[in-house]
Amino acid sequence: MDLSLYLEPLELPEINSVSETAKHRLGDMIRSYLVKDEFPELSDVDIAIIGVIEDRKAVNNEGCAHAPDYIRNSLYKLFRGDNSPRIADLGNIRQGHTINDTYFAVSTIISELIKNKIIPVIIGGGQDLTYANYGAYENLGQVVNIVGIDSVFDLGKTDQELNSQSYLNKIILHQPNFLFNYTNIGYQSYFVDAEAINLMKNLYFDVYRLGMVRHNLEDAEPLVRNADMITVDVSAIRQSDAPGNGNASPNGFYGEEMCQIMRYAGISDKLSSIGFYEVNPKFDNNHQTSHLVAQMIWYFIDGFYNRKNDHPYKDKRDYVKYTVSIKDNKDKLIFYKSKKSDRWWMDVPVKTTYKNIYERHHLVPCSYSDYQTACGDDIPDRWWQAYQKLM
Repeated sequence: MDLSLYLEPLELPEINSVSETAKHRLGDMIRSYLVKDEFPELSDVDIAIIGVIEDRKAVNNEGCAHAPDYIRNSLYKLFRGDNSPRIADLGNIRQGHTINDTYFAVSTIISELIKNKIIPVIIGGGQDLTYANYGAYENLGQVVNIVGIDSVFDLGKTDQELNSQSYLNKIILHQPNFLFNYTNIGYQSYFVDAEAINLMKNLYFDVYRLGMVRHNLEDAEPLVRNADMITVDVSAIRQSDAPGNGNASPNGFYGEEMCQIMRYAGISDKLSSIGFYEVNPKFDNNHQTSHLVAQMIWYFIDGFYNRKNDHPYKDKRDYVKYTVSIKDNKDKLIFYKSKKSDRWWMDVPVKTTYKNIYERHHLVPCSYSDYQTACGDDIPDRWWQAYQKLM
């Protein structure tokens, strides 16, 4: 497929203004689709950056369509880490004649990249583009886990049109449905109706308050390790760190905390796409938010090139297996610990009739504390919620 049909080349003069003496910057290493160049060769590319110039459904945040090039200008000036990244920048998807035209272009490009084992990094636009990202997996017929880093759930109302604050409801109700699990990281209670929290629990989705996650940031690692796709709303970051958003608020993650979570995302063998949304240069202060998102992408790239490739579908000899018997429970809990990374997984039983459909989801990332909980004769919450879905 010729992806260039959906994309426009870049004109980024600032990137080329970097001093000739500064070597090994990402801008010198990324294969960019520039006006003067051909569309980049993708046969040996690991990560592809895609800008989306679309904000028609970005509630209270018109102007976020202009974010992609601002983020690029900051990203390209960063030095690479201890790796030799193979990254292509495919340019920008312009607004379609209708919003559905944009969604179609986004879904088509992402599904084609995933099919070729290239991770799309989507920058710019409103978070409603998450719906288009999800559509890419529908094109592939793949059941997915979505992780949203957001201060709210973006459920909206049943009869509400699709926008940046209702996209999740549209994904949940979409038929045929390819959503296995949704996890929210960092919601803030005063922004979320108690009924919405109960709904998420009734759907056996995983939701984690901002304070809970910040109390022990390492607990976020198994959450993002379970994701096929991640959607990041920059309003999840406190306004003092990321002012470039029409819905920014005083509380949220610190910038360095988001960078740590992005590194966790990068090292996840399962993750196959990620999007950074709602950055609005109109509200920014000296491009601070664009620069922060660029650093978040840097950490994601660094994590990617430090992947251990120890997802437990590989050789079982690379893992230590632990079996825990729970009193009054007919099922024994099976845990695997990777010898490469010391990361943990739980093997959750699944009905035989669903085995093929949920093959990628019954091995649930967890932490050592989940194993300790089981050893204390209690079932970890993570295990129980996955069990409810699989049985």
